[in-house]
Amino acid sequence: KMVDPTLAEMGKNLNEAMKMLEDNQRKVEEENEKKYIRKDIPGPLQGSGQDMVSILQLVQNLMHGEEEEETTQAYRLQNVGEQGHMALLGHSLAAYISVLDRERLRKLTTRILSDTTLWLCRLFRYENGSAYYHEDDREGLLKVCRLVIHTRYEDYTVEGFNVLYAKQPVIYISSAARTGLGQALCNQLGLPLSCMCRVPCNTMFGSQHQMDVALLDRLIKDDVESGKLPLLLVANAGTPGAGHTDKLGRLKELCEQYNMWLHVEGVNLATLALGYVSPSILASTKCDSMTLTLGSWLGLPAVPAVTLYRHEDPSLSLAAGLTSSQPVEKLRALPLWLSLQYLGHNGIVDRIKHASQLSQRLLENLKNLDFIKTSVEDELNSPVVVFKFFQEYSSRDQTSHAAQATTIQHPIISNERHIYDTLNQWLGEQLAQMIPASGVDVVELEDEGTCVRFSPLMTSAVLGTEIQDVDQLVDCLKMKIPVLTSTLQLREEFEQEVRRTVGLLYIEDLSWPGLGVVRYNYHSDGKNDDKQEKELEKINTELLKKLNELESDLTFSLGPEFGGQRNCVYIGMVTEDLDVSELVETIAATGREIEENSRLLENMTEVVRKGIQEAQLQLQKANEERLLEEGLLRQIPVVGSVLNWFSPFQASPKGRTFNLTAGSLESTESTYVSKAQGTGTTPPPTPTSTLAKQRLPGQKIFKRSLRSSDAFSETSSISHCDDLEKMDQRPSTLSSGQEQGPLETGKAEEQKEVTQAVISNMEDTQSDKSPHDCIKVEEHESQR
Repeated sequence: KMVDPTLAEMGKNLNEAMKMLEDNQRKVEEENEKKYIRKDIPGPLQGSGQDMVSILQLVQNLMHGEEEEETTQAYRLQNVGEQGHMALLGHSLAAYISVLDRERLRKLTTRILSDTTLWLCRLFRYENGSAYYHEDDREGLLKVCRLVIHTRYEDYTVEGFNVLYAKQPVIYISSAARTGLGQALCNQLGLPLSCMCRVPCNTMFGSQHQMDVALLDRLIKDDVESGKLPLLLVANAGTPGAGHTDKLGRLKELCEQYNMWLHVEGVNLATLALGYVSPSILASTKCDSMTLTLGSWLGLPAVPAVTLYRHEDPSLSLAAGLTSSQPVEKLRALPLWLSLQYLGHNGIVDRIKHASQLSQRLLENLKNLDFIKTSVEDELNSPVVVFKFFQEYSSRDQTSHAAQATTIQHPIISNERHIYDTLNQWLGEQLAQMIPASGVDVVELEDEGTCVRFSPLMTSAVLGTEIQDVDQLVDCLKMKIPVLTSTLQLREEFEQEVRRTVGLLYIEDLSWPGLGVVRYNYHSDGKNDDKQEKELEKINTELLKKLNELESDLTFSLGPEFGGQRNCVYIGMVTEDLDVSELVETIAATGREIEENSRLLENMTEVVRKGIQEAQLQLQKANEERLLEEGLLRQIPVVGSVLNWFSPFQASPKGRTFNLTAGSLESTESTYVSKAQGTGTTPPPTPTSTLAKQRLPGQKIFKRSLRSSDAFSETSSISHCDDLEKMDQRPSTLSSGQEQGPLETGKAEEQKEVTQAVISNMEDTQSDKSPHDCIKVEEHESQR
């Protein structure tokens, strides 16, 4: 039974707070509210104060107010678990314990620190070690560097930087180390960047992610000869990118030879807790210091990182900051102390073993997949699995590819790698989106390029990754491989088809994971650049809209939000049954149709206005001729009526009709003779494309049917050939307006007939009126 009521109340409050924060199920009405509400805006501190429930509710709103449903952050919060609650309870206990009297605080912190250090040293096979607990995972290495400086420079405490100036220290870091690690160390230590030496990795023998030991030996000899002091070497037991381990045994021998300090870090250090440890990782137990990140390995939130080290002089450790005389500083180990006791030795080993089994399960499945290339250090035991999509060339392709590479080697290699990097970037994003519990991510490696990384030691404890998640990841990968191979094979064919097609421009964008990028070229007629750019944007935007309206499996878009080409159509990933020629022809035909419609609408107003003006002039001239034929007496109001009654004047009505297709005026005499309005020479409907084909029921557009299929009988094949012959016998000379489709042609004909009827009615009205009235009608029509 718990004696201290304060501890009982603390545990109860923590459970209630965690339950409230983890309950992120909100009502639909709250989700439909505005994104930025009044209480989210910072305001003054309330004078009366608030209760605990209101404050926790505010924290919950700040945590989940601007997130979408089922986000990664919310998912990780739900998988904290009981061991995570123990770690969070440690922070609350640390605040409570800090108010104890000094003697009781000293005894309690000493016990917590000694227990935690002893457990970690035994768990990770690090004998006679001390521990430093820190929040930033780089802080432990920083303190170790200060310890080595104090050790190697005896007068450093008195003279400071003067002793460093006399003999410059050198810190060696692998080129595969974390980005910015060397610069951060130099900034914190107050050393120039010349004190940092980056050691290249192997290029000829061994892993390309391991430090080149022979080259390191030569670099150390050169520094010694130039009067510098080799100080410390940072090695990797699992590089940040590929998870490879340096040759720690040889590096330790080299450090002992030159009296250097060896520090090791990396995710593979977690496997030291297992029953079987590979010899390359087991050599890390002989190093001078190592950094452990237990929070990610065991799924513990807000626990510190630990740096284990061996040193005999406590005063130098105190001067370097590795130990502290303040009891409160020792309370950093309290969350880890509680969590380790809750998990126990077996629980810790089981979690690390489970992560290793996940990586092995994925590695075994990847060996059976084509077009997948792995980059692992040990095929039998590799905690980190890095793989990428890569299509090997066949014998014939290799010959042609080698012939091209001899002439233009660098562009081909550069473009090929860029394309594979783009496809693997897309593959990694798709896998992470479809199987979020797997924890895969995309990593950029110097030699391999863009790869997909699976590091369960860093993610499985937090995400709760299981064996079935790995199996789903493999199944998803099997579905994506055919899409990647088809897209890669059809990219070149698509480029050739677009370059052969008039009106289309192929845009080379190696960073686009898809079939390719195309732009419809707008034929400008002496327009300025701004107007031409607007027309180009309008046509390609309308083209994208019409392509998306088609019933196809392809995705058409404007490309990436940042860094993409403007006024282009981006085509996404495709399958092997894509008909590239039909796709390109459809894009070109749709673009021409949009351009012609745009030009027709643009020129319609000008053409009709000029036609009406010309018709008015000809009608006015015809009225003057009619006045001369009738005579002056017939124009007098009373006399003209009597004269017309005795001797009617027979005159054929004269009018004009405007042909929109030809853009010219024609006489209406044939209309009055035949008592019907003629449509002129109407162009025949536009025939369908020569590549248009009969589709099977349910077959979508741009899909290629199997040529060797037995689905058609001989009779159907013969009838199909007859239909093709009939199509070939159609007249091939078409007018300029034939490029419109049947629907657009019909609409144009209706517009022509309406326009002709309007002009003819206007002419009949004008022929029955006096010249004065005719002029009024003409003015009224011109205003219309």
